[in-house]
Formats: sequence, C-alpha cells, structure tokens
Amino acid sequence: MPELPEVQALVDFLAARTAGLAVTGVELASVSVLKTFDPPPQALAGLPVDAVRRHGKFLDLDCDGTHLVFHLARAGWLRWSDQLPRTVVRPGKSPIALRVRLSDGSGFDLTEAGTKKSLAAYIVTDPAQVPGISRLGPDPLADDFTREDFGALIAGRRTQIKGLLRDQEFLAGVGNAYSDEILHVAKLSPFAIAGSLKPEEVQRLYAALRDTLKGAVVAASGKPAAELKDAKREGMRVHGRTGQPCPVCGDTVREVSFADSSLQYCPTCQTGGKPLADRRLSRLLK
Repeated sequence: MPELPEVQALVDFLAARTAGLAVTGVELASVSVLKTFDPPPQALAGLPVDAVRRHGKFLDLDCDGTHLVFHLARAGWLRWSDQLPRTVVRPGKSPIALRVRLSDGSGFDLTEAGTKKSLAAYIVTDPAQVPGISRLGPDPLADDFTREDFGALIAGRRTQIKGLLRDQEFLAGVGNAYSDEILHVAKLSPFAIAGSLKPEEVQRLYAALRDTLKGAVVAASGKPAAELKDAKREGMRVHGRTGQPCPVCGDTVREVSFADSSLQYCPTCQTGGKPLADRRLSRLLK
C-alpha cells in the first residue's frame, strides 16, 4: 500500500506531467471503483488540471473546481502512459479500474491486483465531501505540526503505539510499513502504550516520525511512478525484512503476524532484547 512518501511522489509526478493539460475523458472499467454519482465522470471532460494535491493517502486532481480524488488502498497503483491506446477501456478481467485521458494523448490508469477490491475514486466539488478526507488527522509533515501538538494527541491514549500511528484519524498518511520504520528509529516497542510514553520517548518518536517521512519523501522524489514500489522496499530498515540482520545492531529482525498484516521489529533496538509474542504463530504450534 502506498503511504505518505509514495503518494507525495505520485502527486509531484502527476503535477509535472499534467501542467497545462486538460482532461478529455474518464473511463470506468469497474463500476464499483467510483463511490460518487454527482458530478458524473463526463463532467471532467474539457476541464483543465489546475493542481494535484495530497490529503493523507488520497490523491486529488483539481480540475477547475471539480476534483477527481482517489485512494489506492492495499493493492492499487497508478500506471502512467505518455500515449494511451485509443481503444476505450472496458469492464473485464483487466486490472484497470479507471482511466484518465489528457489533452496531449497521455494519461493514466488506476489498477488493482487481486480479488479483494478496495481502490476508491470520487468526483466531488470539495475534497471534504470524501468521508475519508473529512476524518483525517493532522499531516505529520505540516510545518505547523509541533512536538507539543504531537504530545497532546498522544496524551491519555490507552492504545498500542503501532496501531495509533496507523490510525488515519490520529495522523494522516502513515501506514503499516512506515510505522514499523518510525518505531525502529525511535527505539520503541510497537506494543508500547501511547499514553504511557515518557516525555523523552515522545520526543524521540516525534523526531523519528518527521525525519523518517521526510527522508522517504526525498528518496522517492523525482522517481517515475513505475519505480516507486521497488524504491520503497529497498529503503526499509526492518519492514518486510524478517530474518535479516538489523542495519543498526545486527540482531535478527523479527515478525509478529496478524490476520491480515504483520509487523517487523528489532528486539535489541526496540524491546530490550526480548522477542514479542506472536500469538498467531503460537496457536499454529499447539
């Protein structure tokens, strides 16, 4: 799933390639991908692309006040083409869910792999009309998001810090991968209770949050959309690296599995050398 750094890179990528262009058509290959009905897709035809923005993990094409907003979810992606085929995309077995055509013949497809479809698109006159955007917490990279703001958000939260970082109503844009990375940099257990963190731990977590995301944004900047997934994987310290040595201390990166996801961490760096209980694995071993 693309998170804040990759979504920001996609925003920059699209902004550079759509400057001075207009939308000439929006084609649906999956009826379920579009979550709104008014304005219709035809309303975007002929409108200039004025800006491309990010709201958490949502991308927003502002076309003269009509917004095409989309969320790539777990298995979605954006595939750019300098020259789209002239044939109209049709519903079928293709991974293409939605196609946007631009006035110079270029454009992009929103694609989604797998059978569990959760990619979502919206056509609205105000991004706040999208439920997921209206509920977003603060952007962790906003200039005015201070250590004091972060501390106030955490105070009193009886929630494990890993889950809290992933909560889009708490912070906008952080997901499973970067929450692992942030906690590794901050040297905190993913199971630590947010409201019980000491002031110095909150400070470390705030610094790790900002530094990790800023570094990832810089690393992703300028890369074509097709290269962002590989670049994200290559930049990870612990996420997705179960069984490999920690780049800081050399200990083996461990994993905790859940029903539909997993987390990775370093015992030496984050949990005082003690492996965390993997309840799913424990049940399988009984």
